[in-house]
Amino acid sequence: MQGTGLRLRILSDMPKRTREILDLLPRLRRYAIVLARDESAAEDLVQETFLRAEERRSSFDAKRPLRGWLMSILHNIFVDTGRAARAREGREAAYASLLDTSMPAPQEMSVHLAQVRAAFFRMPEDQREALHLIAVEEMSYAEAAALLHIPQGTLMARVSRARAALRAFENDEPLRLRIVGGKDAD
Repeated sequence: MQGTGLRLRILSDMPKRTREILDLLPRLRRYAIVLARDESAAEDLVQETFLRAEERRSSFDAKRPLRGWLMSILHNIFVDTGRAARAREGREAAYASLLDTSMPAPQEMSVHLAQVRAAFFRMPEDQREALHLIAVEEMSYAEAAALLHIPQGTLMARVSRARAALRAFENDEPLRLRIVGGKDAD
């Protein structure tokens, strides 16, 4: 029973307005639960109510009941929060409608990448090596030519033929290379 005496002494030392607010706390919680339909959200509403009441305490009219003032603050916060959530959902829905939500099936992309990889490995070794150094390893033509111990022009020709072969594969076209100094096969 000593705890009860201590509680009464603490309450008697508090300002009247603070005691009134503490007395209203269960009513505010109940009202918040009715509005929010969730205890956690209701607790947030009550906390926000006290925060807003503290921020706007100068607007409180002492002639009006404190309970009505606090409950109207709680109600307005609930309405404002719901309105803001609906507006946010509307903006998100509008933004989502602008996005292209279709994308190719991952299986198709995997199959296509496997086909490109197979086409790459079907290339002659010199073309495959040249394209890899330039396109994948991002070497300059001079660096790649020095590494392969070939003239830069030869490297450029190999890369060009390799790219042409991949483009032909992508476009489902037969590869037709022009023979320099000779005659095209028909």
